[in-house]
Amino acid sequence: MDTRRPTLEAVAARAGVSRATVSRVVNGQTTVDAQIRDAVLRAIDELGYVPNSAARSLVTRQTDSIALVVSEPPTRVFSDDPLFSLVVRTVSSELEAAGKQAVLMLAGSQQAQERVESYVSGGHVDGVMLLSMHGADPLPIALSRMSVPAVSYGRPAAAVPLPHVDNDNVGGAEQAVRHLLAAGRRRIAAIAGPQDMTAGQDRLIGYRDALRASDRRSIVAVGDFTRASGAAAMRQLLEDDPALDAVFAANDLMAIGALQALRKAGRRVPDDVAVAGFDDIEAASFADPPLTTVRHPVVEQATAMVRMVLTPPAERESDRVVLPTELVVRDSA
Repeated sequence: MDTRRPTLEAVAARAGVSRATVSRVVNGQTTVDAQIRDAVLRAIDELGYVPNSAARSLVTRQTDSIALVVSEPPTRVFSDDPLFSLVVRTVSSELEAAGKQAVLMLAGSQQAQERVESYVSGGHVDGVMLLSMHGADPLPIALSRMSVPAVSYGRPAAAVPLPHVDNDNVGGAEQAVRHLLAAGRRRIAAIAGPQDMTAGQDRLIGYRDALRASDRRSIVAVGDFTRASGAAAMRQLLEDDPALDAVFAANDLMAIGALQALRKAGRRVPDDVAVAGFDDIEAASFADPPLTTVRHPVVEQATAMVRMVLTPPAERESDRVVLPTELVVRDSA
């Protein structure tokens, strides 16, 4: 049995054309006559020819790979925060449908960031998508100096003109706090997200805007988007202001941590303290009580990010997309 891999020459001989013609068909060029193209495709199918991706990349200067860079350590990415896994699944599915491969890269340390920068500058990917960036993250600035397309999931903290897809963090937070105010809550605290991340900054702005419009003072503790930090922040808020009757947490994991802390403190939800979150992760509907929250369109945002990075800059309608959010009212507030 001949187990040798079919070559371009074999395809050319079967189709009765030159090797150069087969190469043009394989590389997707549109200058080949339709009948000749069909003959080449039939020969490829009959011989079971598989293009050599390394050789093809030398011709097209494309790798058909897109990097998804997450600026968090592995323990954070693969912990109980479902946002990361949902973004990764959505990105992988969308890229696969477009004939591309997702390359997941973690950049939670300086050494990891340097590896990512070296990998991208070495031409190993056709584009980069950035997720969970922090203010000190050097990658947006580094990528802005390269020719590779780069798009951010969320507004970048760095002052660089990086295309991005965001959701209405300010408006969503404001809507949640207005809901608490309309329910008659008078002392509304916030568990803010990290202030070196734009989502944390913007959701705190929305909280404060809503209180300012109703002439109420803000009561703030800061967490890091984890369940444990939400519980710790809730304990701090109860110590600082025992009379508070509502809390807005900048994500659902911190809100769930707050629910646990309130239960341990003997506070009933929502009778004594109403709680609202942000994201509408699956666990929100199974919390005790089910969590009122702001729905963050994760799948739509990740899909839009993929489409943006695959679209040439000159063909994009905009380099800045902001998706709407939606308040989901449940039993916690």
